Amino acid sequence: MVRRRLLLLVFLTTICVAAVSVGADAQQDLRAKAEQGFALSQFDLGMKYYNGEGVAQDFAEAATWIRKAAEQGNAEAQNALGILYVSGKGVPNDYTEGMRWFRKAAEQNLASAQYNLGQMFYEGQGIPPDLAEAYRWYEKAAALGYADAANNLGYMHEKGIGVPQDATKAIIYYLPLAEQGHRAAQSNLGFMYMAGEGIPVDTEEALRWFRLAAAQGEPLSQYNLGNMYLQGLGVAQDFSTASQWYRKAAEQGLASAQFNLGNMYWKGDGVRQDHVEAMAWFLKAAAQGEANAQNNIGVMYGRGDGVSKDNVEAARWHRLAAEQGDAIAQYSLGLMCARGEGVPQSYIDSYKWLYLSASQGNELAQKALEALPGLMTPEMVAEAQGIARSWRPSAEKPKPLPEKR
Repeated sequence: MVRRRLLLLVFLTTICVAAVSVGADAQQDLRAKAEQGFALSQFDLGMKYYNGEGVAQDFAEAATWIRKAAEQGNAEAQNALGILYVSGKGVPNDYTEGMRWFRKAAEQNLASAQYNLGQMFYEGQGIPPDLAEAYRWYEKAAALGYADAANNLGYMHEKGIGVPQDATKAIIYYLPLAEQGHRAAQSNLGFMYMAGEGIPVDTEEALRWFRLAAAQGEPLSQYNLGNMYLQGLGVAQDFSTASQWYRKAAEQGLASAQFNLGNMYWKGDGVRQDHVEAMAWFLKAAAQGEANAQNNIGVMYGRGDGVSKDNVEAARWHRLAAEQGDAIAQYSLGLMCARGEGVPQSYIDSYKWLYLSASQGNELAQKALEALPGLMTPEMVAEAQGIARSWRPSAEKPKPLPEKR
């Protein structure tokens, strides 16, 4: 099975109206027209400053000229100014002001602004989240042919976010986009066939859509292809090919792929075993909060795999993963607390971590937990149980987001 689905979101459409490259005379003419108050010239000049085309890149100057055009009602400039406020480029970061400019452009039927406004309502940036409003603005943008908005509508139906869960409606949105080459829709469609979300599992269809999306550089599809080759789902099991797909996704920064590629180097599956390379990939994934990678780094420090053995570092990495709720890391940290390895010895802390791990079904943690009360007073056990029961993960996992590419 696919280990998990990670939906990475580029929150807003970037300013994509490129200023036309011109010579020095034309540049002077453009500035003259902008200074005379021509909105299109003001916007074009602002874009030149934004992109650094013919002038030194200067976001503040870009914002100045884009604002002039926006205040004259130019919808593209209004949308661009909204993006500047949301990103904090050239102006103070201000979601409320960004949303105000998106709305102005959206009300002029600019599809990209309608999409961005939908994103603001979905995320609750500058306003309370409102999935119904998000859906409404996505629907307006989709009706104008904005593919990313249609993809997000499909995702909301697929997952039942703000609307009843309906796989058929999700496919109605995904399939035309996928057939037109929209890589995120291809990836989403592939996942539905892979996981059997509302439709029968069909690994051949999943493979087909993942391959099409992966060929366009879509990292989730590259990652899922790696999983399918690793596990022999719909294809002959092939660790070497799996590692190649993981690498493609890992090099794009996908933490799950970085973790899996690190595992392959650690074990020597499909690649030459290399603990130093494994550690490098685990560190990349861990820096993004990947708990499995943090735990494995702890194991490597505890064993001295690719690094000098260091129980203090081992405990530190296990703790990072344990605080996120990783049961294996909680078990390892519990044992280290009991033994005083890398941390001060504490049976109370040990009980806490073993209790949390056992509560997730870890049988080894349960066995270790049963041995601890013989080393503790009843008061210590009661204190440890109270601490464990009141414990909460350090950070909640983000809710699934509509995909934007």
